[in-house]
Amino acid sequence: MNELKTNGQAIVESLRKALAAVRTTRPNAALVEDLKANYYNQMTPIKQLGTISVQPPREISIQVWDKGAVPGVAKAIESSSLNLSASVDGQIIRIFLPELSQERRDELIKHIGKVTEEHKIQIRHLRDDINKKVQVAFDAHEMNEDQKFKAKEQVQKEVDKLNEDIEKALQNKTKEINE
Repeated sequence: MNELKTNGQAIVESLRKALAAVRTTRPNAALVEDLKANYYNQMTPIKQLGTISVQPPREISIQVWDKGAVPGVAKAIESSSLNLSASVDGQIIRIFLPELSQERRDELIKHIGKVTEEHKIQIRHLRDDINKKVQVAFDAHEMNEDQKFKAKEQVQKEVDKLNEDIEKALQNKTKEINE
């Protein structure tokens, strides 16, 4: 059960992190922090090259620490799949998030649906692995039939709780995209 809880929470956190990186009309540092920029021939995450800040309503600014990294960071942002343009002002890079079209919103909702389903599949695989371990313990006479059914019931309750957390995360992100 501990393995299920620990690994299940890790999967839910992985989903939350993946959803945070999906663009909405609200600026979010998670959009750009993990993009990799060429810095002295090393692909380095932007969060290691400067300070990322959010300026409502729809702007992200990056204060790059090393002047030599500015072109690489700007290029990484512009060549990413986010379809953003970067405005360079000395060592500060500004990114303005334009309003999302309804077509783009629909694409994003479809995308987060796929990501969520992948994480649900991971939860199901985890449940199957735990149930196999319970069956092995039963076959080895380490537990009786009542304990086996009780264990499987507890596993299913935990899986239902994890799926509920995943659904809440999906609903929150969908609501955020449609704002």
